[in-house]
Amino acid sequence: MRKNIKLTAGIAATAALALGLTACGTSSDPSSTKDSAGAADKPLVVAASPTPHADILNFVKDNLAAKAGLKLEVKEFTDYVLPNTATETGQVDANFFQHKPYLDDFNKKNGTHIVPVVNVHLEPLGLYSKSLKSVKDIKAGQTVAVPNDTTNEGRALHLLAENGLITLKDGVGTDAKLSDITDKKGLEFKELEAATVPRALNDVDAAVINGNYAIEAKLSPAKDALALEKSEGNPYANFLAVKAGNEKDARVQKLAELLNSPEVKKYIEDTYKGSVIPAFGAAK
Repeated sequence: MRKNIKLTAGIAATAALALGLTACGTSSDPSSTKDSAGAADKPLVVAASPTPHADILNFVKDNLAAKAGLKLEVKEFTDYVLPNTATETGQVDANFFQHKPYLDDFNKKNGTHIVPVVNVHLEPLGLYSKSLKSVKDIKAGQTVAVPNDTTNEGRALHLLAENGLITLKDGVGTDAKLSDITDKKGLEFKELEAATVPRALNDVDAAVINGNYAIEAKLSPAKDALALEKSEGNPYANFLAVKAGNEKDARVQKLAELLNSPEVKKYIEDTYKGSVIPAFGAAK
């Protein structure tokens, strides 16, 4: 898996080594997390995906943090693994890039202890194509690319099923996989790392792309998607997260409050125009 991050190689290597030691049973007790109450005057370092997560955090940093007495530092990652490992090992204080089904799966597989603090926004997953104009144009024999991580693949398959492109086993949940398809309706599937799916659009007939990666690829989910997830009742809100035991850090609490502020809500709505949706308060 390609890991391209805006972080020094030394920090990344330290995070990976520490996670490996944890997985081997060295010290994974969340109660051993260092009390950060004494670090109230230090910058809160938050790992984030570039778009929209880091953009939202930088809006807070530039417009709201100083008045709230918060020093905020944003570190950008372009994969879905290192933000959690860096948070687990203390290389960063928090992260902002993921939804609950992904986090639950990650904690289970890696023995990490990351917990959500506050929901911020939803990035609707969408089905895109360079050559097709509607879902009805997708026919047997064509190829659809989907993310290969457990929760986002399940999410993608449910989107395809909801739009009549495949049939899934009854009762299959968010961890649906290709083997849970009971009727592919003649389609072929290509599993790819989520970050690389947009680059495959020229090589497949259609692709299911995460909202943040669609935006980075200059796609507008609200305008360009052939099909888009519904926001109502959606379990995939993205949130601020920390290692268990750090939820009450005064800096984390300040950032959580700012991320749910009217100013951030307006910034999300004005900037992303439906491609990213606030997950707090009533959407306009």
